[in-house]
Amino acid sequence: MTADGDRPEVRTQVVEKGKRAGFWATVRAVLWSFLGIRRFNDYREDATSLDPKAVVVAGVLGGVLFVLAIVALVQLVVGLSE
Repeated sequence: MTADGDRPEVRTQVVEKGKRAGFWATVRAVLWSFLGIRRFNDYREDATSLDPKAVVVAGVLGGVLFVLAIVALVQLVVGLSE
């Protein structure tokens, strides 16, 4: 905070036009979003470099894999208790 109570100036990196984040950068950003933690500067960088369609696809696939992992874990636990 500054002395007059305003928010501090936020510096952002300008991403070159046409430069997009790769596959692993998209997956990493989606996994961090599943955890709900992300540094503000990284968020700003992701907002300018990630392709929204790739983020949606990665998010849906990540969600499906998460649900399948939970189902497999439950099946394993139930199978062990019988």
